[in-house]
Amino acid sequence: MRATSRLAVASHPDCAGHRPFAGHPERPERLPAALAGAEGLAARALAVDVDEGLVLRAVAAVHEGSLPARLREACRTAPGVFDSDDNPISAGTYRAAVAAVAAALAGVEEACAGGADRVWVPVRPPGHHALRDRAMGFCFFNNAAIAAEEMLALGAAPVAVVDFDVHHGNATQAHFWERGDVFYLSVHRYPAYPGTGAGDEVGSGPGRGLTRNYPLVAGADDEAYCSAVAAGLDDVLAAVAPAAWVVSAGFDAHLEDPIGGMRVTDAGFGAIGAMLGEAAGKSPLLAVLEGGYAPEALARSVRSFLVGLNGIATS
Repeated sequence: MRATSRLAVASHPDCAGHRPFAGHPERPERLPAALAGAEGLAARALAVDVDEGLVLRAVAAVHEGSLPARLREACRTAPGVFDSDDNPISAGTYRAAVAAVAAALAGVEEACAGGADRVWVPVRPPGHHALRDRAMGFCFFNNAAIAAEEMLALGAAPVAVVDFDVHHGNATQAHFWERGDVFYLSVHRYPAYPGTGAGDEVGSGPGRGLTRNYPLVAGADDEAYCSAVAAGLDDVLAAVAPAAWVVSAGFDAHLEDPIGGMRVTDAGFGAIGAMLGEAAGKSPLLAVLEGGYAPEALARSVRSFLVGLNGIATS
């Protein structure tokens, strides 16, 4: 097993302020569960300064300028929904979304400066469905895409973005579709929400061949999911030599998840983490929370993933 890498954690308590209606799967309990997954792993907590101006400048690299303002205004009259029925909002949703981006930016800065080999960013709301001009699928700002853009701005190119959430990261794929400096890999259930992510979606223009999708049928288990991740990572490394990695770490493929429809176990997420750690080698890697809606399973899955990612020997 490789030498244990340095792990940092970037989060912010404002991420708990997003409070959808009772019974919604993207509930505040996800945040402490995702944080608990890193406990006892010698992780260093990063200070996260929520500088709204800095966050909005980073958001503008991925989203239209009107999106944050529309969300901020909508939250003033919350509760309600924003852009679609699957995006309920509360008074604290805007602050939570801003804090999530701030945590991702703090993690990128730490990773690219060499302060940590691996950074875990347990935040909510998630981000990989947030389109350039509108919110979608529980997501408001695309945390992973923003992190990748920030890595590029700091000189780390190309960037590999790996998404193993059970739902395809349609917005991340769309953002980098024609880009030659980012490889986007997704392993996900298909057909399923949001309807994208077929195997023939490969990018276009300078980005042709730098998008790779591995769609899996419902009920896929550890063997199927891990085999797809392994094949996808081979594709990444055959095409580019990533200077940095961003992981959309969704744990809703877990067999206990209420909406995922897959059968991945805690151990399966550990194997995925180990493969990512090996693929990234000495390059900085930031993993940001996406889905995962069974809090107890989420905490276990995150721990298993981080143990694998960081090469931590366990008894």
